[in-house]
Amino acid sequence: MTLTTTFNLIRKANACAGRYKFLRYALHAVTDDEPINLLTILETNGLDDAIWALSATAENCDTVARLMAADFAEQVLPIWQKYSEDTRPELAIKAARDFANGLITAEQRAAAGAAAGDAAWAAAGAAARDAAWAAARDAAWAAARAAAGDAAWDAAWDAAWAAARAKQREIFISYLQPSNND
Repeated sequence: MTLTTTFNLIRKANACAGRYKFLRYALHAVTDDEPINLLTILETNGLDDAIWALSATAENCDTVARLMAADFAEQVLPIWQKYSEDTRPELAIKAARDFANGLITAEQRAAAGAAAGDAAWAAAGAAARDAAWAAARDAAWAAARAAAGDAAWDAAWDAAWAAARAKQREIFISYLQPSNND
């Protein structure tokens, strides 16, 4: 699916002034109402800005955003499962996907969220950064505990963070890459 925004939509959504100026400089030839592909924002400004731009798209991106958030949350499930047999986070992620795909109603999704509890529902609806942050932090912490010294901690943290961000970037691109159906 191709999702676009414009400089006017970005301003209207109250973009961060510094990041807006950075994008404006990078895309200096683009007019205020000319479409900007979110993949272009990914390349120029990075993943955080591209994910934020989902809030300012010209097209309805609710389904894509919900599915993407479920994929991001799913990244940290192995960490959760390592410490808990509670399946509520998995059920909440499934409910988020089912709602995005039109398989359940908003009321059923809300009931699933209530049944799953605040923590589990938060896992399914967490913003991409939060999911990556948690995965990177927990993975780095586990690796660093087994290793000795600050150097091991730094290396484990950097590797976990980079892996989580790379996976998120891959997920983002997979949803927005033009296909034969576009």
